[in-house]
Amino acid sequence: MNLLKALATVSSMTLLSRILGFVRDAAIARAFGAGLATDAFFVAFKLPNLLRRIFAEGAFSQAFVPVLAEYKNRRGEAATKELVDRVATVLALALLVVTIIGVIAAPVIVFLSAPGFSSRPEKFQTTVDLLRITFPYIFFISLSSLAGAVLNTWSRFSVPAFTPTLLNVSFIVFALFLVPYFDPPVMALAAAVFVGGVLQLAFQLPFLAQIGMFPKLRTDWRDEGVIRILKQMGPAIFGVSVGQISLLLNGIFASFLITGSVSWLYYADRLMEFPTGILGVALGTILLPSLSRTHASGTPEEYSRLLDWGLRLTLLLAAPAALGLAILSVPLVATLFQHGEFGANDVEMTRRALMAYSVGLLGLILVKVLAPGFYARQDIRTPVRIGIVTLVVTQLLNLAFVIPLGHAGLALAIGLGACLNATLLYRKLREKNIYLPQVGWGKFFGRLGVAMVAMGIVLWLLVGPDAFWHHGSVWGRAGRLTGLVALGAAVYFAALWLMGFRLRDFQKRSAH
Repeated sequence: MNLLKALATVSSMTLLSRILGFVRDAAIARAFGAGLATDAFFVAFKLPNLLRRIFAEGAFSQAFVPVLAEYKNRRGEAATKELVDRVATVLALALLVVTIIGVIAAPVIVFLSAPGFSSRPEKFQTTVDLLRITFPYIFFISLSSLAGAVLNTWSRFSVPAFTPTLLNVSFIVFALFLVPYFDPPVMALAAAVFVGGVLQLAFQLPFLAQIGMFPKLRTDWRDEGVIRILKQMGPAIFGVSVGQISLLLNGIFASFLITGSVSWLYYADRLMEFPTGILGVALGTILLPSLSRTHASGTPEEYSRLLDWGLRLTLLLAAPAALGLAILSVPLVATLFQHGEFGANDVEMTRRALMAYSVGLLGLILVKVLAPGFYARQDIRTPVRIGIVTLVVTQLLNLAFVIPLGHAGLALAIGLGACLNATLLYRKLREKNIYLPQVGWGKFFGRLGVAMVAMGIVLWLLVGPDAFWHHGSVWGRAGRLTGLVALGAAVYFAALWLMGFRLRDFQKRSAH
């Protein structure tokens, strides 16, 4: 299997999803702006969205895929099918119970996740009503993530990568066409979440049937594979999801800040998710099953080379993305979101959060590449210990930054925490001799630095005054932003090419 080709496939599907996500957010911003309604919805959607990230991109996959790959490679199709059946049954029953509890306990959940809302009864009750509609999303998206993990293990990467687009399509349809039919109007967004979850699960089921892995009800709580996965999931939820837990805690801090703070952080986070998803999630998606197969076959040298390949690609693409986000923060926010109720002040406040987030973009993406280095070996303890340290440091940084910097301080704490997390993961991989760097890193860093300086100078000189981005026409802003992004990318990759970088240098194959 050509890993670079697989990465391109997953990234392209993720790119489509992210583009639709921006259309979705632009539609929401145009209809609702940044105020009471959006603050309530984003808090209500935060918990199910948090669990989506944990299951779809985190702990469940990290615990399930290595065991599934082991069964597939060593125990045969019949044993693998039984494992899928039993895991799906146990997961579905557990999720059903969690969903029922979540709907009933919605007021308590809102109070714990946004205690600042309790002093504003209307805002609090709206959030509770929204949460009761969005909470069942957890059930559908978690089962969808199970289907995606199975398909990824069979190297059917494009199907799970395309699936998130269905949620964005649901949002766009409801936000543009169905808002007038809901009272209050923001309830349309909650309905979009519910429908999107159903669509994502239903879309993947036929593909599971094609590979003979459509799950059937088969209850066996004492199954060896199920027990192993459950034991690893508990600590993995914490170890992999430190950044998401920090975002949840940030919501608690933000709920005490001025109205709009939750929304400004949300819109900045959405921009950060663009490169994080296209590169970080995509790399983690293809690396985990590949690393799991390599570990099962007992070839540590190839394991190290896979990690080295992932780290070089991450730095090659994530470092210029972080620089670009910082320099183009106003053009990006203004072009995508400054419509209707979303005004110039909202652009400025979102820009501040985006600038702070960009400090940690490289760390956020590196974590998604480094963590599979442990989970593919079924090593849960090391990432959990690092996660605990990272979470504590991040919250201390929140306390230090929130008063002088407001919501931007919360974003900065997340970014710095991600960098610490990545640094500690890398250090442990080296200490345990799991990862041994290949030759040529010094020359790689030198060329990368020169290319980034060239790109940064060009963007800085051509970005223009903020006034244009606030007052220019929609199509004028979009055209100029597209030109800047294209020119920045062209300068960066041209500089790399002139210094000797070639696409074939990053070709990498892995056995099925």
